[in-house]
Amino acid sequence: MFNASRVQRMFLFNLANLNLLAIWLTGFDKVHWFSWVIPGALYFAAASGFCLGFVISKKVLDLLGIPDKPGRSTVTSA
Repeated sequence: MFNASRVQRMFLFNLANLNLLAIWLTGFDKVHWFSWVIPGALYFAAASGFCLGFVISKKVLDLLGIPDKPGRSTVTSA
């Protein structure tokens, strides 16, 4: 399972705060209900360290054979 570092958690927390600021500036009664899902997911990721976006990105990179870290190959020889 993927665990986000403290730096990544702080980034996710700040991103959620910016998203809520955008919702507030637009007007709480004017935004679509789905706009609330993003900050909710980001706060969950910041609190728990589990970010579904990171997991999906890693899986896609693995499927494409692209290493997620420089100098590390995910392609294996048969």
